[in-house]
Amino acid sequence: MHLRVTFVAAARNASVLAERFEDDRPLDQAGWEEVQRAAPELIPLAAAELRYCSPTPRSRATGDALGYTPLAQLALRDCDMGRWRGFTLAEAMAREPEAVDVWLADPRATPHGGESMHSFISRVGSWLDTRPADDGGSIVAVAEPSVVRAALLYALKAPPSAYWNIDVRPLSTVTVVGHSGRWNVRLDGTAGR
Repeated sequence: MHLRVTFVAAARNASVLAERFEDDRPLDQAGWEEVQRAAPELIPLAAAELRYCSPTPRSRATGDALGYTPLAQLALRDCDMGRWRGFTLAEAMAREPEAVDVWLADPRATPHGGESMHSFISRVGSWLDTRPADDGGSIVAVAEPSVVRAALLYALKAPPSAYWNIDVRPLSTVTVVGHSGRWNVRLDGTAGR
């Protein structure tokens, strides 16, 4: 049995110049406009049998604007960054350079008091592996770019260090096809660009 899960990266705020850990701000006007430009390419994904989203306001709003009416999934939340929540990587580095170095070097480390990168990737992978596996079934999931990166690492069985080498643009899509424990990645492109 094979399942097709298409991840759509949530739209972003134009005011966000750098990605923030666990950024839960809603879409601003520029984000809404970005969704509207990408909508013709992304609306057909609403035909998926199941539609999910990360529990962030931005992911929910992106999914709703595209007509998905997604169900929020707690397992698709961003990595718990503990006391670094809301910081950029540069801000965390300025405050705790040694702790950031440990976190970047060791995927099991939690110097911020939150979730390790290893645990985050495993959580997202477990969500993927527990989706209903009707042969030929399809799912769409609107998620933060960090969640999409974690899903890709899990599907590819790539080391956590590769997380930093994947750039997930807002409103881009990627599809994984397969079943629990065996996923293949299919690149769909970037919507609206």
